Parts: sequence; C-alpha cells; structure tokens
Amino acid sequence: MLDCAGGLSNSAVAAKRGVTIQTVGKWRERFLEGRLGALGDAPRSGQPRKLTDAKVEAVITRTLETRPQNATHWSTRTMAEASGLNQNAIVRIWRAFGLKPHLQENFKLSTDAFFVEKVRDIVGLYLNPPEQTRAVVLCVDEKSRVQALDRSQPVLPMRPGQAERRTHDYYRHGTTSLFAARDIATGKIIGRCQKQHRQQEFLRFLDQIESTVPAGRDIHLVLDNYATHKTPKVATWFKKRPRYHLHFTPTSSSWLNQVERWFAKITEQRIRRGVFKHVDELITAIDDYIAANNQNPKPFVWTATTELILDRVASLCKRTNHSPH
Repeated sequence: MLDCAGGLSNSAVAAKRGVTIQTVGKWRERFLEGRLGALGDAPRSGQPRKLTDAKVEAVITRTLETRPQNATHWSTRTMAEASGLNQNAIVRIWRAFGLKPHLQENFKLSTDAFFVEKVRDIVGLYLNPPEQTRAVVLCVDEKSRVQALDRSQPVLPMRPGQAERRTHDYYRHGTTSLFAARDIATGKIIGRCQKQHRQQEFLRFLDQIESTVPAGRDIHLVLDNYATHKTPKVATWFKKRPRYHLHFTPTSSSWLNQVERWFAKITEQRIRRGVFKHVDELITAIDDYIAANNQNPKPFVWTATTELILDRVASLCKRTNHSPH
C-alpha cells in the first residue's frame, strides 16, 4: 500500500515485492473498501469448526478426574463413547495436551525421619567432593541374583526392517551377585561377582576396596540401608579402619546412589539381551564389561541440587495428599 501511495503501478509493485499483479490488485481493492481494517486475514471458506473449546475442556477434565465404570483407565474408544465424539477427535485432544492414560509409572516416597539431612549429606558429596588427593568417594551396592539365561531356541539376528527376535522362554543356568563400587570422580568401577550377598561376601568386597584404594586417603562410602551393610561384624570392620566414612541413603531412595545408574547401564548394554549357557559365562561377561569401562571411564554429571530434590518431593507430597485414590 505504501508503494502504491508513492505512485508506483501494480506491475512495478509486483516486480519490486516479488508477487503477482493479481495479488497487488486484490489488496488495493481491500484497502479501498475497508482501509487498514481490511488488511487482516479474511474468514476462510470451508466447514465450520465442530470441536469447540468447551468440548475439549470436558474431555480433558473427564480424562484427568474420572475413571470409566468397569475399567482402571480410559481408552480412546471408551472416552469417545462417553463424550459423544469420534475416536480421532479424542486422539488429537490427548496428543495435544500430552495425556496418556494407558501409561503408568511407579514411585515411592521415603518415610525416613532424617530424609532431608541424608539428602543434603550425599548431594553435598556429589556437588562438592573432597580433593582427589585427599579422599575418594565410592558409591557401593550389590546387584543380587543376576541370572545366567539361555534362550530355548537360537536368537534370530536383526535384518533390514526386522528387529532381533528371541523366544519368550529360557533356561536358567544359575545366578551370581555383583558387588560394585563406583568412583564418582573418575567413573572407575571396583567390581566382584560372588555366589551370594551375605555379610561374608560384603566383607570380602570391602577387603578388595581396602587393597585397591591407596593408603593415606580417606574413603567416603555411599551405601543403602540393606541389613548386610550394618551387621556387627561389618561395623567392627569399619571401626578398625577409621579412614572410612559412611553415608547412608534415606530409605526407599536408592536413586541417590550413583552405582544404581551404572547397574541399569550394564543391565541394558550387556546382561538383559545376553545369552549365557553357564554362570561362568555371565561372570566373564561382567568382568569384561568392567574392564572395558575402566579403560575409558566417564563420571556421571550430577546436576540436581538439594533444593531442587526437596522441592520436587514436596510437590509430590502435595499431589498425594490431594489424590482421591
């Protein structure tokens, strides 16, 4: 419109702005009819919208606040029947608002009376660890009863367009318990497989840690509240070695122990899809994985502050207090 007001012709404006002459003519006519108010987007042709905001709100509210009479959660079909809409409309609404009634996740709140103090203690170690020349921080735990499983039929390898396939049934060839300590500063693993996970095996693993970590350095151990970690013999072992400092995670809070994340990693990458005809093959696979890890170790980057963790726990507590279930 400014170009036209400057005296340019329709063809000159079209060439200057890179549009057609018809486009210039159309908008000149609209400007003459309604001035600036006519330069907005005009109503388009087509079928009027049927899915109103009120209907969308009703579906969201029903999804979040109610359950079907004879089921534990809504499906697109049952919600479509209950709301009077078609199934595709329910799919679009749920997708737009991130609603997935078919999914469920687990959680558990710690009832530890010293939850806050223990979180501050352990997170403080992660975010502000002692100097490596003076002390080492090890996250310690056991992955008990790791099964050596052999599929009943050969695994069919992956092909283009076809995932790897395996039978659902398997043969058990024994179990082992993996004891592991993870250095939070370097990512190195001190590991040992043993037949059981009693105090005897835990004491042998502590002896391995003692022989691995150089003398003269304090050792901070992050442990959970498993009974084996607190037996009289274990307590006596620690009393004889004052360089050890124990930091217990709150009850039901194993996620605070970094070695748990490493257990998930070895399970996903080496154990779950492995085929082992004997428990010795499983132990060899675990030992090889630890050796490969220690050749190029990488520490986990812990970013969650104490305040962030406590705020999220407080938010979850509020939700559970107001939950109708």
